Amino acid sequence: MNYHATIRALAFASLAWLATGSIGLAQQPVRVRGTIDKIDGQVLEVKSRDGTALTVKLADNLTVSAVVKASFDDIKQGSFIGVTALPETDGSWHAVEVHIFPESMRGTGEGNRPWDLQPKSTMTNAAVAQSVSRVDGHDLTLKYKDGEKTITVVPQTTIVAFTQGDKSELKPGAKIFIPAAEKKEDGTLQAGRVIVGRDAAPPM
Repeated sequence: MNYHATIRALAFASLAWLATGSIGLAQQPVRVRGTIDKIDGQVLEVKSRDGTALTVKLADNLTVSAVVKASFDDIKQGSFIGVTALPETDGSWHAVEVHIFPESMRGTGEGNRPWDLQPKSTMTNAAVAQSVSRVDGHDLTLKYKDGEKTITVVPQTTIVAFTQGDKSELKPGAKIFIPAAEKKEDGTLQAGRVIVGRDAAPPM
């Protein structure tokens, strides 16, 4: 498999969860956001963001992707991005985080849907149709197949891009996001993919 094919495969494996909001499992997947406390072979001990201790078994065919810091300058007109946003009292929306999709994932999960990062948050996967600068940020008009949405990106908005990761990056102290862990009968979780923060914590 050549480099570009590998990136496409990683992107699909790691990001499809953003596109569909569901994974083909027999039961509802569990999203894990937290910090690795310990790793022992194929087992991670994770402290979730609410302080819960979780045991996560890694699949043999584990896929690891990393998120790296990006900036607003990396978002171009026509870029396909995902934005988690929160509503303002005036009906506008501000971006909590922006993730930049690789070109190979253009169109994946296109649309707007509820998201569980914070109460009332949404996830919008769409192409950037227009960017307008303002004093306190930039208004992005995102167009998707069923409509469009304007979201304001402010200086406090976290912006990341995805890149290929490695299992060696799963170490104590690493910030991770597991998009679709499967809960086992013994209470442990099993994960086939992990997103790890390289120089930025996964904001999803």
